[in-house]
Amino acid sequence: MDYGLLSILLVFLFGHNVHGVRYTHHPNTQKCFKDEVQAHQLTVIEFEVSDAPGQRIDYEIRDSRNFILAKKEGMSHQAKASFTTEVADTYDLCIISHVSPGIRGQEHEVSITTKKGVEARNYEGIEEAGKFKPLEVDLKRLEDMSDAIVQDFAATRKREEEMRSTNESTNNRVLFFSIFSMCCLLGLATWQVLYLRRYFKAKKLID
Repeated sequence: MDYGLLSILLVFLFGHNVHGVRYTHHPNTQKCFKDEVQAHQLTVIEFEVSDAPGQRIDYEIRDSRNFILAKKEGMSHQAKASFTTEVADTYDLCIISHVSPGIRGQEHEVSITTKKGVEARNYEGIEEAGKFKPLEVDLKRLEDMSDAIVQDFAATRKREEEMRSTNESTNNRVLFFSIFSMCCLLGLATWQVLYLRRYFKAKKLID
């Protein structure tokens, strides 16, 4: 088996698990990013921040319940944060700039790289510890990638089932609402005809 080709294929399939962004952060401002994470999935976020004397850059990561997953005040040129959630969730990553009084603020260049799942694991550390040979480390990486693919497919299938259930429920509600609306319109039309008939009879316009 060509493990090199298989590794390239699996890395290509999991390219969406590594993504990054680079932007200019203005002084005394806060900028937040939102992302999704699967259950029991390791997430590693690496930061690179340009130097600006008299200024401080903090980061804070919160889940959908506003629970702080990671936080650091005063990032250096490079920083790293990692966390694992017990359930599938979304998280907010906020970058906050603070400028000391009496100092004119400068813009920061901020680079953020996010790695999830297999891509976030440190296989080099396993090899350096002498627990596995290089080939065994590659096989371990391929095994973890295969498991991650299966879990990703299972999560996709679960989301598809949830979306189908939601669509069916919505269709049923729309159908019932349409039937109810038709019944109301028919009832209103019948009442209007009977009312007008009684009115015209009372005015002796019809027999």
